[in-house]
Amino acid sequence: MNIIFGPIYSRRFGKSLGVDLSPSKKQCNFDCLYCELEPSKTMSTQDEVVSVENILNAIQNGLNEHKDIDVLTITANGEPTIYPHLLELINEINKIKGTIKVLILSNASTINNLKVQEALLKFDEVKLSLDCATQKCLKKLDRSDDSISIENIKAGMLEFKNRYKAPLIIEILVVKTLNDSKDEISKLNEYLLKLKPTRIDLGTIDRPPAFNVKPVSYEDLLQISHYFDSSLPIYIATRKKSDISSSSYSYDEILDTLAKRPLTQEDIEALFDTESKKRVENLLHKEKIELIETNGVEFFKKI
Repeated sequence: MNIIFGPIYSRRFGKSLGVDLSPSKKQCNFDCLYCELEPSKTMSTQDEVVSVENILNAIQNGLNEHKDIDVLTITANGEPTIYPHLLELINEINKIKGTIKVLILSNASTINNLKVQEALLKFDEVKLSLDCATQKCLKKLDRSDDSISIENIKAGMLEFKNRYKAPLIIEILVVKTLNDSKDEISKLNEYLLKLKPTRIDLGTIDRPPAFNVKPVSYEDLLQISHYFDSSLPIYIATRKKSDISSSSYSYDEILDTLAKRPLTQEDIEALFDTESKKRVENLLHKEKIELIETNGVEFFKKI
């Protein structure tokens, strides 16, 4: 039973040590089509529960072995917020973590539960999934438990955001033909303009899924990012290599592009040819554009 895994390195979070709250089997209230774990019946509560003491002992042993950890990432073979002792656990972790940050990765299914919110308020960073803005999409793609409503999720996120003062990150995983339509993205955009998260990670499938569903390309993700309002901090988060050919952008084209959608350095590397990259540097030097950081990710943006 491996409660601790890693460490792994993330450009967004640094050196991370993973903590699995369901190490023995998948326990989740979603059964997502893109999940790399085997399909299983959804559950609203865990039926195999690891004690807080065992988890803390594993964390302490992990921290003793790895002295340079930046973040503890709380996750699960399933959904970590259905772990019944989450509030007690995070209170105990905060007593021993020192300067290390604690992040939780959740599918947001329980965010309207006030007890869950009380626990999440104790985390340094919270990352919530929001693949869908409609109930039909939620049932089809995330295959949620019957007790879960997308409207409750959205209302719970808004309530939590009003209470939470630390970084709130939203992750959208795009799956071909399932949630990549303009209509679904438009509804997500409308909602996210109300939520105003710290950052939005837009990604696609990058591990072998349990079902025969397909990722979208980097080019598709880039196009989808343009469907969102330019005020939203969209970060295209994918390990897939782009097949797109770099292009030449004039100064005006660069300014117009960055006015519509701030781009990361990774986007610039993928899209711009050598001369265009030099123009970006010149615009930065002339203070026509600026480089801003949003929770560990730098964006080029028109001033």
